[in-house]
Amino acid sequence: MTEQSTDLAIRKTITVQATQERAFGVFTEGLATWWPLDGYYIGGQQPQTAVIEPRAGGRWYEQAADGTKCDWGRVLVWEPPARLVLSWQISADWKADPSIETEVEVRFVAEGPTTTRVDLEHRGLDGYGDQAAQMHGIFDSDSGWTSMLSRFAVAANA
Repeated sequence: MTEQSTDLAIRKTITVQATQERAFGVFTEGLATWWPLDGYYIGGQQPQTAVIEPRAGGRWYEQAADGTKCDWGRVLVWEPPARLVLSWQISADWKADPSIETEVEVRFVAEGPTTTRVDLEHRGLDGYGDQAAQMHGIFDSDSGWTSMLSRFAVAANA
């Protein structure tokens, strides 16, 4: 995996041994299979699943066993199997906040019949104001997007 950080945008790239279609599907339909729901959630209780609704204008959210949903943001662009853009509407206090408008863009680039490069960019972190540098550090840390993409790669490679 290569990593780059420029200004306040986080950029990560990982290559998976999966077709472009499979990589996109695991990232979107299989979010709950690789997102660490036991420790990375913002609702009042541990979620049972995480969902990205498959359309522009859809939501992405966590859902607890009792059906309670907690939004993470919205699907801004839905272009399977090549591209996905999500709004990340989670505050620096790790609460749902629709006034936060950062974006996570994920591109799936076929590099062969069964190899796909996945480029992730989390941008707009200046929307965190005085906490922008702190949030950049969290998202860019080993336990941030690096860990998430590594977990995704394990699921996509399976």
